[in-house]
Amino acid sequence: MKKLLTLLFLSVPALTGTAFAQSDYQADSVFIRKIFSNALSEGKSYEWLRYLTQQIGGRLSGSEGAAKAVTYTKSVMEAEHFDQVTLQNVMVPHWVRGAKEKARIVNGKQKIEVPIAALGGSIATPKGGITANVIEVKSFQQLRELGADKVKGKIVFFNRPMDATKINTFEAYAGAVEQRGSGASEAGKLGAVGAIVRSMTTRLDDFPHTGSLRYASGAPIIPAAAISTNAAELLSKTLKANPETQLYFEQNCETLPDVPSHNVIGELKGQRNPALYIVVGGHLDSWDFAQGAHDDGSGCVQSIEALRILKALNYTPNNTIRAVMFMNEENGVKGGIAYADSAKAKKETHIAAIESDRGGFTPLGFGIVGTSAQKAGIMRWRKLFSAFGIHELGPGGGGVDIGPLAPQGTVLLGLVPDSQRYFDYHHAANDKFEAVSKRELDLGAAAMAAMIYMIDKYGVE
Repeated sequence: MKKLLTLLFLSVPALTGTAFAQSDYQADSVFIRKIFSNALSEGKSYEWLRYLTQQIGGRLSGSEGAAKAVTYTKSVMEAEHFDQVTLQNVMVPHWVRGAKEKARIVNGKQKIEVPIAALGGSIATPKGGITANVIEVKSFQQLRELGADKVKGKIVFFNRPMDATKINTFEAYAGAVEQRGSGASEAGKLGAVGAIVRSMTTRLDDFPHTGSLRYASGAPIIPAAAISTNAAELLSKTLKANPETQLYFEQNCETLPDVPSHNVIGELKGQRNPALYIVVGGHLDSWDFAQGAHDDGSGCVQSIEALRILKALNYTPNNTIRAVMFMNEENGVKGGIAYADSAKAKKETHIAAIESDRGGFTPLGFGIVGTSAQKAGIMRWRKLFSAFGIHELGPGGGGVDIGPLAPQGTVLLGLVPDSQRYFDYHHAANDKFEAVSKRELDLGAAAMAAMIYMIDKYGVE
């Protein structure tokens, strides 16, 4: 069956377009110039983002904000007269933060309030909170070497910073984020009563950056929270001066039963191959205490804008082009899984999927996941894209929500913006509308529309 799907997929380029030739370069360059000009002069994504962030705000799965975001983005695509706009049912987790968290460093008689945020999926502390001695570690290996005798009854403080020497901040994030994802379980195994994790950002500030944790099967379940980087520095300094320093923290979160929600899907029907699909999307959910402007309101409005631009330019697609607002990327990926499962059940062939989930910053390129031939085929367009500031076409990551389409033979592309500021805002309360540049946002939407145009015309070989 896998071989059959591979053969079918490899035949798609012949159905979807013609070989890219140098003689086409001028015509494609002219049309892509029109795409960028339309985005920069008539773009609507910024105002859509303004409403999504300032009028709706936080959109964690299962929340009222998430439901409002579904209704809003559906209405936007209907107002743009896309050929079809539908809601796809998705069951999603429903975790709620509850009353605002409290924390303070207790150094003898000195008590210093510090900002924390419960990690997504964490349990609450006992009523009245936890006060315990703190043990600081930089790695799981260091934690294990300490052993249960030194960890039991304490709060483990994971304080490995993102590596500031990494030029690619996503690489730095990947090198530190295991503390957030698995730290609570690793600490719980050794008898810790709580876990505090340094926020995943290279910047020193007072914003705790949340994110999901994963409790390991069979491990004791303990409460866990992120602490701001300034507070992490203070706690570390205080512990060095007084190893008997304690930390008090209290949080009131809980996990409720799963609830129904939706992916929002808008499409422009293909005229030549309507049963073949190109998808562009972002995730509609965001963390509860943030407006979710960069993560990932930007990706959502850019995806809708990409289709709007092509429609405004009277482009007639060969294949059906979809903009998908995925629900529940932050704490479950249920939307991405539901979309892929539906595509498989309906025997839909997806040529390519493009995701924007790295913020609304200046676009630099696209990461490509596919066969060597597919990557090479897209990379042949580098000269064409570089004229518009898109220089990086090559191997890379596609995206969390489109990832489940990969086993079906879909080529995955992730928009790659300048990453230097992304983790200043990622999962934090300062991820607000004001942090997004209209011009940068419009340029990203144009880059995505241009990539859709090229794939629609030439296929992926």
